[in-house]
Amino acid sequence: QVQLVESGGGLVQAGGSLGLSCAASGTILSVNAMGWYRQAPGKQRELVADIRSDGSTNYADSVKGRFSISRDNAENTMFLQMNGLKPEDTAVYYCNAKIIRLGILRETTYWGTGTQVTVSS
Repeated sequence: QVQLVESGGGLVQAGGSLGLSCAASGTILSVNAMGWYRQAPGKQRELVADIRSDGSTNYADSVKGRFSISRDNAENTMFLQMNGLKPEDTAVYYCNAKIIRLGILRETTYWGTGTQVTVSS
């Protein structure tokens, strides 16, 4: 089975920077679209940014200009560089990927278990 593992979360001061990584492993044929989502306590899970296999990207308005998403297709890895962090960025950040497994035709959506990002004022 496929597994997504996030890393890089932690505690930072407002205005600081943090980088998140997500690595996909398992019997993978291809990793298609990937994205970062976040969920704060009592709030809905929301899209932060996503990136297609061709490199095209999309950002939530709240993070545009501060966050940058990228991927390394050779390593099945995705990154999120977060600059100018604000307290409202505090949330659990989840990795999402649409993946085709070896020997299976259909695309399946997978989620990581999340990494905590806390921004202090």
